[in-house]
Amino acid sequence: MGFQLKNIEASKKERSNSFDLDLWLKKEIRFGNSFSNKQKEAFYVELHVLLDAGLPLKEGLSLLAEEQKKQKDKKLLQTLIKEIVDGKNFSESIKNQAPFTPYEYYSIQIGEQSGSLLNVTKELGAFFKRKNQQRRTVISALTYPVVVLSTAFFAILFMLQFVVPMFADIFKQNKVELPWITTKIIQVSYAFRNYWWLILVFLLVFMVLHVLLKNKIWVQKYTAILILKLPFVGEFVRKVKIAQFTQAITLLTSAKVPLLNGIQLTRKMIRFYPLEVALEKIEQDVLQGKSLHLAMNSYAIFDKKMISLIKVAEETNQNETIFKRLSEQYNHEIEHKSNLLSTAIEPFIILVLGAIVAVILIAMYLPMFKLSTVIS
Repeated sequence: MGFQLKNIEASKKERSNSFDLDLWLKKEIRFGNSFSNKQKEAFYVELHVLLDAGLPLKEGLSLLAEEQKKQKDKKLLQTLIKEIVDGKNFSESIKNQAPFTPYEYYSIQIGEQSGSLLNVTKELGAFFKRKNQQRRTVISALTYPVVVLSTAFFAILFMLQFVVPMFADIFKQNKVELPWITTKIIQVSYAFRNYWWLILVFLLVFMVLHVLLKNKIWVQKYTAILILKLPFVGEFVRKVKIAQFTQAITLLTSAKVPLLNGIQLTRKMIRFYPLEVALEKIEQDVLQGKSLHLAMNSYAIFDKKMISLIKVAEETNQNETIFKRLSEQYNHEIEHKSNLLSTAIEPFIILVLGAIVAVILIAMYLPMFKLSTVIS
């Protein structure tokens, strides 16, 4: 079974290098998650149970639609049911629905064509379960550092906005000669009080540019390069993307998709520039007769241990088993690294912010000694 994805790739590149204002203006604005990954996990798990029990797809979706608490989620599933009744395949019915991704569309399409839709729904449920676990792990690891950083940030802003000017007025009234460090802190305080609105403008412009340019290839390229060079964070992000890659290949190989087609599809599903480029070149190498592990060996984004296991998979024809093992292994590594990342970030943030607060306090208290001399 093969899949021709050239037209899809061309349209993706065309969208990445152009900005359709009319499409952007017509895009639906959503507040809150519509059919989130957590809901998708429950959806695919329950759909698998219903299909495994012998229910037709339409009846299974009808039961799931009745269970939805939110009206928009119920309407979404009812739309899928209506299109299936009108003669569309399940994959075609979700293709144009915004909450569903190309990953789900291609996976379900493969399941329908190969007669393994039951297995695909099971694997999609497991995929979103792992994805949600990764998200919870990352959030758990970063919650404390973010709270500490936010608290300290607002404390510093408060000092610059109110405390420093109060001291500055006292020093000015008593004509105290200020040390260099105190002068600089007071200048920063005045600059913040007078130009704080520029910070808001900068943040607003940054968010607008992010929305407009995030699909540009050059933005994705340099953003990925920057992220990968960050200490701790770069390696963590690389592991997350490789885990997503192994999860996708596990799903596709379990649906009896040929490995080359799996690579083609995975390249469309995972948006991370270095991995997309590597997979595109690997695909070309494999088409020219090169083995997968040798093709992957040329790219630093893949671990040597991973390449060795893939070599074993090719020699023993155990791709599904090996990729499933790799997926589990990378998920464990992500959990470990997220805890390590949290452990490393916490003292670093406290140290840096403590140093900033200490500099401000020292800068304010140094002139106090001269002020006490003047008053006496």
